Amino acid sequence: MAYTTSNSAADTGYFVESDEPRRINVKDAARMLARNRQEMIANDLSRLAAEEYLEDIMQHLRHMEDETLPDANLIDMQREIQWFMRPYLIDFLIEAHAAFALLPETLFLTVNLLDRYCSKRVVYKQHYQLVGCAALLIAAKYGDKKDRVPQINELNNMCCGLYDSGMFTQMEMHVLNTLEWTVGHPTVDFFTQLIVAEEGDDREVEHMAAYISEIALYQRDFVSTKPSIMGRASLALARAILGRPEVNDGEWDHVANATVLALSQHLHQPSQSLSRKYTSPYFSRASVKLAEFLAHQAAISRRAQQAPPSPPAEPTLSSNNSYIYSTPQKGCGAVPGMAEGYMTPPITPEGVCYGAVDPMNRYVPPRCPATPTPQISSGVGYQSHHQEQQYAPYSYGEYNTQMVA
Repeated sequence: MAYTTSNSAADTGYFVESDEPRRINVKDAARMLARNRQEMIANDLSRLAAEEYLEDIMQHLRHMEDETLPDANLIDMQREIQWFMRPYLIDFLIEAHAAFALLPETLFLTVNLLDRYCSKRVVYKQHYQLVGCAALLIAAKYGDKKDRVPQINELNNMCCGLYDSGMFTQMEMHVLNTLEWTVGHPTVDFFTQLIVAEEGDDREVEHMAAYISEIALYQRDFVSTKPSIMGRASLALARAILGRPEVNDGEWDHVANATVLALSQHLHQPSQSLSRKYTSPYFSRASVKLAEFLAHQAAISRRAQQAPPSPPAEPTLSSNNSYIYSTPQKGCGAVPGMAEGYMTPPITPEGVCYGAVDPMNRYVPPRCPATPTPQISSGVGYQSHHQEQQYAPYSYGEYNTQMVA
């Protein structure tokens, strides 16, 4: 049964059922079969080539990653460009990137070109946005769809007519000459896609990692971080936020751990433009889920601070000093095997006037201090010795330090 269009005037534009089989030309059928066969062969060859040259491909990407990594220390030497201006420009680039519906890797390549240019040339404050627009043009022409490449007049309208149309072309050529026409750069999104395909992460983790990676674009701390490390760290942090199991592929090092820790410290106040972008269901509402996670962690921290302090735990006694700190019972003599030290006296006082009575009918004051002291023959002497013990811990140097303070 096939669906054909009706020729009657009343049913024009509607599909009606017909029992007549759809006739296909033999030549068209052969052409379709040949095209399908070619696609299958091409996919098999691509897969085999990828498996055979995967090590060489990854080595080349590592080399490109090192060669095209910007230096944040050189950007610090800019005379007019300051780091507090960066969030405003990144907001503009993210909004322009979303308005033209460009690919995710285009945004990361744009910021990479911008930082590489700022680490090689002095940029004036009034040209900072122009450099960002030129970097967006280059990145879109390099790897995005040709029908989505922004036009100069469209960028000029987004800049409120601040620049002439010819300035965009001049700055685009100047950026390319400065970078010696080296545009290719393995972005964070590229490494993220590789890890996602290898580890089998879902779309929710992928969108959360993309959100975290774009938050890092605003910070100076991650300008000189390698994209491979950034992709691995953002995915690890995304799994932790969403409660997914950890993945240990054996490639973690100190730099990756430090990157995860640094990323976790910059998640509390994301840009409003970026947060609004990731609120949509298309990105799995990543910004909403991150805000809920941070609020939950803050509530746990507040409850921990308001909770009463727990009582101190009793010290664990070892077998070597258990005899020294144990309280003797009534009628117990010396503990066998104890070479030195005094035993703690009983808690309950006994004897006349709470003192002990010896066979010579001499009064012995109670040994109240926990720290054992030599026996004193009179009460006055005991009190003096007790006062002396009270001030004994303060040495001359410590006393002088306290007086000076």
